[in-house]
Amino acid sequence: MRIPLSWLREHTQLPADATPEDLMADLVRVGLEEEDVHRPSDEITGPIVVGEVLEKTPEPQSNGKTINWCQVRVVPEGQEQTLTGEGISPDGIQGVVCGAHNFEVGDKVVVTLPGAVLPGDFRISARKTYGHVSAGMISSVRELGIGEDHDGILVLSTLNLDPEIGADALELLGLTDAAAEINVTPDRGYAFSIRGVAREYAHATGTPFSDPAAQISTDDAARPGLEVSLADQAPIYGVEGCSRFVAHKVTGINPEAPTPPWMAARLRLAGMRPISLPVDISNYVMLELGQPNHCYDAAKLDGGIDVRRATAGEQLTTLDEKVRTLHSEDLVIADQGGPIGIAGVMGGARTEVDSTTSTVIVEAAHFDPISVSRSKRRHKLPSEASKRFERGVDPLLPPLAAQRVVDLLVELAGGTDAGEVTDAGAPVLPEPILLDPALPEKLTGVAYTPEQISSTLRAIGAELSEEGQTLRVTPPSWRPDLTIGEDLVEEIARLIGYDRIPSRLPAAPAGRGLSREQQHRRQVLGGMAAAGFTETLSYPFYSEEANTLFGRPDDGQLAMLRLENPIASQQGTLRTAVLPGLLDTLRRNVSRGFGDLALYEAGLVYLPGETVGAPSIPPLGARPGEETLAALEAGIPHQPWHLAVALAGSEPAASPGLPGRARDWADAVDAARTAARLLGVELTLRQGRHQAFHPGRTAELVVSGAVVGYAGELHPKVAEEWDLPARTAAMELDLSAVLAAVPEKIVAEPIAAFPPSTQDVSLIVDEALPAGDLESTLTEGAGELLEDIELFDVYSGEGIEVGRKSLAYALRFRAADRTLTADEASEARGAAVALAAERHGAVQR
Repeated sequence: MRIPLSWLREHTQLPADATPEDLMADLVRVGLEEEDVHRPSDEITGPIVVGEVLEKTPEPQSNGKTINWCQVRVVPEGQEQTLTGEGISPDGIQGVVCGAHNFEVGDKVVVTLPGAVLPGDFRISARKTYGHVSAGMISSVRELGIGEDHDGILVLSTLNLDPEIGADALELLGLTDAAAEINVTPDRGYAFSIRGVAREYAHATGTPFSDPAAQISTDDAARPGLEVSLADQAPIYGVEGCSRFVAHKVTGINPEAPTPPWMAARLRLAGMRPISLPVDISNYVMLELGQPNHCYDAAKLDGGIDVRRATAGEQLTTLDEKVRTLHSEDLVIADQGGPIGIAGVMGGARTEVDSTTSTVIVEAAHFDPISVSRSKRRHKLPSEASKRFERGVDPLLPPLAAQRVVDLLVELAGGTDAGEVTDAGAPVLPEPILLDPALPEKLTGVAYTPEQISSTLRAIGAELSEEGQTLRVTPPSWRPDLTIGEDLVEEIARLIGYDRIPSRLPAAPAGRGLSREQQHRRQVLGGMAAAGFTETLSYPFYSEEANTLFGRPDDGQLAMLRLENPIASQQGTLRTAVLPGLLDTLRRNVSRGFGDLALYEAGLVYLPGETVGAPSIPPLGARPGEETLAALEAGIPHQPWHLAVALAGSEPAASPGLPGRARDWADAVDAARTAARLLGVELTLRQGRHQAFHPGRTAELVVSGAVVGYAGELHPKVAEEWDLPARTAAMELDLSAVLAAVPEKIVAEPIAAFPPSTQDVSLIVDEALPAGDLESTLTEGAGELLEDIELFDVYSGEGIEVGRKSLAYALRFRAADRTLTADEASEARGAAVALAAERHGAVQR
């Protein structure tokens, strides 16, 4: 919310010399966070004055353009020119070249004199052009930064202004004002108004507050006007969609009357673009009071107004000229011809006020925050009105806001109050709260006196009465966020001062801490960092192609969760694997000259099942039933943790005299083994196939007989398409599956007390047999005496028949209770070879 200081001063005693920084320093004491400062004077500086055109001489040019050589008086006749500087005439008459033609002799205009600076750092100086020395510029609204019109210069009479010659044009147009921008939390919607901020400033500083709503007088004798029906008799979200609807008629307006400069300046400072007088008045009252409102062209209405739920499939063209198909839960404002607005969000184009409008129906209503919020999100249609309604608006404001709009239309647009006011429904006010006087001290640790508690609650507008030992507190109408005693305690602490609350660390409860899974997960991530990998984080939004490429090869049609509103069209699904984001990070770093990389990332992936989502979202304010909760739970996708690594370049990095070892698939496999080893889980490898990996350099990672991931070298085509180094290695592991296999107790192996016996064996097998399968067979055949087995040679060629290969293993045997003899080791080796011959047709070389 942006607060123009001049506007705020009308309702509280803000010092005349106060700056936006001063205001924000005061407001932060009551919990309104500072955001930014907006000063038009930072972009535009004088001398910029009101001038009168004395002469206007058209001069056609050789390029076909006609310029006007003008003489402009910038000092009242008979007065001395007090401004000095290069190009400023001492007699107060400036010669100016102007290319616009929408003014005449005698018009008063805005003149930027030499030395002035306009938005965009456009500096004005006397310069020779078109055969004249132009000592300044007659400005348009676009050049002054107060509008988009650049077809002509600003003639002040079009704004109903007749200022004195030489007057400060910046002050006249409201460009000397400034605004403070604050952050308003969702529970304090009343602060989205000058009224609410002025009240908070009064709380912060102890200065008087003048409520703008109290200064509005309504006509008690007004007769009913437009017929209004509140037809939402079956509330969808637990409360009636519209509890109150006020329609106030005003006739004879001039919709093309100019918006006064003071109003336009305040709207711009508040972050809103002036559009037309009726629209500007509507926005002005919304910013002033916090009550959204809307103006309908009465001639375009078809009968009375119904506030009802939309019929599924109904369509509405909103003010932004977009056709929207309505949902049966949308609350709409309709006449006999159909919907004319989405309640609390945006009006319809059919009843829009335009240049032919003379009679207006001013609407101010109170809508259910949940209904407004869901319609806004459903149609992706945020607006200033919905921002306020979804946070809660004062239900007593509709008749006052409507009257304020009518009063301004009468004053500025020449209208007449028709005296026809329809006030349908009744305000729904906050329920009283029972407050235990001991609760504030119990929650904050500050011993507030009864006088402090009662005076603070009365200061926010609450009404108090005693009920035995408790206080009965009725919150003010503008505070729908106050519903329980803890809310009142927060108000007491906020207004008396958070600095009164002592700093005290709570005692940690016994028996709590990280869960077993969290401990193991941190153990793995810390181990990866210790192994030389660098952790990265990436967005979980991928393209369908990336998910399909890195999904499991046996999944067929991969199920994915598609985003309703993706941040980019090419990233429209939630990830089913971590590697695509990690490889993007690798590519980005390689492209910037970092070639030696070992990266890892751990995060959730999203694997939808047969049921996704729920048929409907339950309303707020009531606990859903068990069946509803079960349906919601069933619609949540499976979200396991995955661990991925990506490697490129050398390890260690190349240096003089040491070329470095190129990272390859073995490093990716070793990363998976490291993760499993840290958890005490047995991880086995076998030859695998995956569409994203090299056909002959891919390992399946297996835990308890189930494939939990893949490791190896990326497919050359994938590396090329993704602009990755040609020999990029990668691994992805279902970390949740590995964590589920962690044994209850990890028992360290005892230190061996007897020497080992090592024997080698070289076996000739079919070339298609994976080395891992043969290794598993040898391990099984060797029995309990085998302590370790390692492949140290693979050979095919001369001496080996075609289609066969030789695999050589080093076998290490050891007994726990004795020194093995050579015969015992040889017997175990022989049993291993025999089982390999039986299963794989292995022949000793």
